[in-house]
Amino acid sequence: MPSEAIASSHGIPPLPGQTNAGTDALSKHLVIVGLGMVGIAFLEKMLMNDEKTNLYKITILGEEPYLAYNRVGLTEYFQHRKFANLLLSPESFYESRNTAKWDYRVDEAVVEVNDTDKWVKTSSGDFFTYDQLVFATGSTALLPMEMLPVPKSGKTTDISVYRKMGCFVYRSIDDLNSMLQFSDNLGTHVGKTKRAIVVGGGLLGLEAAKALLDMNKYDNVTVVHRSGWLLSQQMDSKGGALLTEKVRELGVTARTGTLVEELIFDESQNLTAIRYNNGEVEDCQLLCYTIGIKPRDELASAAGIDTAPRGGIAINNFLESSSKNIFAIGECASWNDKTFGLIAPGVAMADVLAFNLTQAKNHAFKEFSEPDIGTRLKLMGVDVASFGDYFADKNGPKWLPAAMKKETDRKSCLKSLVFEDPIEGKYTKLIVTKDGKYLLGGILVGDTSNFTKFTALAKSRKPLPMSAAELIIGKPGDDGDEVNLLTDDTQVCSCHNVTKGSIAEAVKSGKCKTIPEIKKCTKAGTACGGCEPTIKVIFEAEMKKLGNVVANNLCIHFKQSRSDLFSVIMVRGYKSFSEVMRELGEDSKAAGCEICKPTIGSILSTLFNRHLLEADVHGLQETNDRYLGNIQRNGTYSVIPRVSAGEITPEKLIAIGEVAKKFDVYTKITGAQRIDLFGVKKQDLISVWEDLESAGFESGQGYGKTLRSVKSCVGSTWCRYGIGDSVGLAIRLEERYKGIRSPHKLKGGVSGCVRDCAEFNSKDFGLCAVQNGFNVFVGGNGGMKPAHAQLLQADCPPDQVIPLLDRYLMFYFRTADRLQRTARWVESLDGGIEYVKDVVVRDKLGIAKELEEQMQKLVGMYYDEWSKAVQDQKESPVFKQFVNTEKSQDTVEIIRERGQRRPADWPDKDVLKREDFKSIVWSSMSWKEVCDSSVLPDSEAGSSATVLISDTQIALFKSRGKLFASQNMCGHKRAFVLSQGILSTDEKDNTYISCPLHKRNYVLDQNKEETGSCKNDPAQSLATFDIKEENGKILVRLPPDSELDEILGTSRWKVKKEESVDNATPFKRIDQRFKIKVPTRAIPAIPAGCGNDSLDW
Repeated sequence: MPSEAIASSHGIPPLPGQTNAGTDALSKHLVIVGLGMVGIAFLEKMLMNDEKTNLYKITILGEEPYLAYNRVGLTEYFQHRKFANLLLSPESFYESRNTAKWDYRVDEAVVEVNDTDKWVKTSSGDFFTYDQLVFATGSTALLPMEMLPVPKSGKTTDISVYRKMGCFVYRSIDDLNSMLQFSDNLGTHVGKTKRAIVVGGGLLGLEAAKALLDMNKYDNVTVVHRSGWLLSQQMDSKGGALLTEKVRELGVTARTGTLVEELIFDESQNLTAIRYNNGEVEDCQLLCYTIGIKPRDELASAAGIDTAPRGGIAINNFLESSSKNIFAIGECASWNDKTFGLIAPGVAMADVLAFNLTQAKNHAFKEFSEPDIGTRLKLMGVDVASFGDYFADKNGPKWLPAAMKKETDRKSCLKSLVFEDPIEGKYTKLIVTKDGKYLLGGILVGDTSNFTKFTALAKSRKPLPMSAAELIIGKPGDDGDEVNLLTDDTQVCSCHNVTKGSIAEAVKSGKCKTIPEIKKCTKAGTACGGCEPTIKVIFEAEMKKLGNVVANNLCIHFKQSRSDLFSVIMVRGYKSFSEVMRELGEDSKAAGCEICKPTIGSILSTLFNRHLLEADVHGLQETNDRYLGNIQRNGTYSVIPRVSAGEITPEKLIAIGEVAKKFDVYTKITGAQRIDLFGVKKQDLISVWEDLESAGFESGQGYGKTLRSVKSCVGSTWCRYGIGDSVGLAIRLEERYKGIRSPHKLKGGVSGCVRDCAEFNSKDFGLCAVQNGFNVFVGGNGGMKPAHAQLLQADCPPDQVIPLLDRYLMFYFRTADRLQRTARWVESLDGGIEYVKDVVVRDKLGIAKELEEQMQKLVGMYYDEWSKAVQDQKESPVFKQFVNTEKSQDTVEIIRERGQRRPADWPDKDVLKREDFKSIVWSSMSWKEVCDSSVLPDSEAGSSATVLISDTQIALFKSRGKLFASQNMCGHKRAFVLSQGILSTDEKDNTYISCPLHKRNYVLDQNKEETGSCKNDPAQSLATFDIKEENGKILVRLPPDSELDEILGTSRWKVKKEESVDNATPFKRIDQRFKIKVPTRAIPAIPAGCGNDSLDW
């Protein structure tokens, strides 16, 4: 039973000199020692539980000079360097506190506890009396002191001394900042490898390695781990081996089964090298130890409070220490001689104690029990998880059903189901009882989407609702269908001990109507973030139960979904973006954003087939549609002519070859039976299209959300197994549906028999020839989340295939969401494929004829986009690299591989330091005329262009009559492409440009707090410039050319081949070992005057 101290205590008069005068009206003073993750969790729970009874005045004392922050998210700090992003509660939580109820101190460690007189003394000399005291002091990371030299200062307890030597632990924000400063100041070591080594390959070790890797300061980052695989405390050998392999693929050296035996220092006590247990010596300048933790129990021990044999403040099931008024929670506490180094058990302790101190006198006391130490994390980009009794097969099960408890060999009562996918890098292991009825635990690598469901099933200790095998081979991650399997006490957020019931109740009560509100209210998803997908599913399920529609807004500018907008635009006949925004938008004058612009542009193209290069719709398009080609990582484009069904004549093959030779572009046959020309410069696109058009080619529209191709085998034309003319039908289908814009890309396939050489089962629509016609399948796709096509109609006569597909595709065009593939669309419909059959085959809604007629109308509007561009856009500045000069620049060095030209790889470790471009202070500025104002038409969707000033590319923009200028380079990948992005506005009416490669969004407005900042990547920024129009000219206010080039010049930022590992190196070893002769093209002779000195001719 708990002591009476939990339910009642007696106030003690303050001693002379104490800071609190004892005037509080509240009867009990609770002091919390420690303002860490567990301390703040306990404080918040106490404030919530004690809101009505008001039993306590609370003081929380923090040793660090910081407000409580998220240690789980420390690695992310290296990316954004903003401490505010780590705060567990915002500063406003502290600023708005009721000091009569609670107060806090930071940078004020407790140095003494007197349990007899019940007071604590802090490092500032202040005293605080208490009625009850809670230790939440956490733990300290271990350094192997026996391997370290005695500091010259003699201060062996001062960890900062060892940091100067190059030896660190990974525990606090100060540890991280010290590592950053040390790495920034680390000079060049001639003839030595610049190496950082992490000792300990557990959770913290991998986090530390990721942080060091992200610094881009070291030639090599190594993790040394004594076990045979990383994360050995949470993974079995197979799961750990897969994780280890993935870590190595990221560029980290993983030395498993290895120990560090000696640290080597120079005369100045700077670390220079280490020696392993195999005798090997390696250069090393920074060493980070993550080999374990020691509970912070020294303060309690000095106060006469019992500690456990293996460290930690000894507590009982009620979190009481040996003193009836003192409690301990988190990593400093030892329960049953066990300490827990994870946040979840600490928060569970905080839950129990907060309840018992405030509520238990009216309820049964809660007891702390064996916690679930399963974890779900993303380590170095790899999803990993362990749940339940995940080492039951190794250590023996902690629990068995009653029928098996008498078994003497407990391990024999278990079976393991294992799924391994080495191609996708996934591993699932489920440990079940030998009869398959009970799930005990398991391990997941690569895909943790079922973690919550598996954890709930293991915790329930109830018979499984399905066979154990179905848990693995069923549809992965389909939480939406299985959310009802989760009971209300299922723990969804292990970091903050938040259950499904808590989340559901927050929705039912009306307190939370959005997911951000759920996170703020319950704290779920605010630490590691791994539970966010499950939170979303529970939220949507509860909203649906309440009869509420979960908002499916397209973006901040439109409350409607894509399908709603399609219907309204179709019915009302809106034909421009401005008209749609004016009639349907939240702000009739808004410029739109990178979401709504291309979506509405696609709808307008589907319904009215506006040419994408027309001025008023050009700015709506994604970069690929804007330039009728696929942008590549060096800013050039790929060109794919249409080859319907993959059938091509010798003359056309030769013609493509001649065009490729003329422009010296890389050529490759695609998976869709077409030929792709890579590396076409923007200024060469018109000429390439013109040459292809003269040979009889049209645009293959490989750049658009439209039909890509209809793949075919040779069918009955040649194949001895073929029973249908697959080529003939595929050609007709591709010719019919080419050019029509859709919610997402479309792919078709026609196979001449069930051997399926055209892979119809993975297509948005696929046909298989059978004796009575064609079986028609729909809703398949490959890609990131593959889906098998489903049968729409069997034995469809050949002349009925097109009407059937007309209905199906038109129904999809009308009702699908933005960027929703047909597979996900079919799944999202109530009734799934059966509902599609009702509408398309059985005409349940009576719209079959209407759908066919609408498709016929769209088909009748087709024209070749390349041909029209050649006719109308030959002199357009849209297709110039720079509008103020005929000069051209390569922004990525071109190399030759197998005789073809391609861009050099992006740097393996980009060591070029990015300035804070937005904060650059130029020595002087002056106005410079850069181009005619006609190159920036005042079109409703915005316009853009690029000018070359000396060696620097400047992007110019015009939106809603306003001009903007910035650097053209996105610093994320050093890509000179910003002028080819989409102009947008946000909720604050900031104008921003969205990088077309990886969607970094930069604010362009001048003289704003956000000017030049990146909205979705704090590590990136942008230099912006004043711009104006005078007398038909565009003028930009710029610094001197030499200063501009020094900071932003293309020569400085151009990606060079020596920055990356030779891509051919690993293949050379393979070729030598297996004696493979790779065909290599003889480099053609280039006529005099052609080419570029930067190319390897």
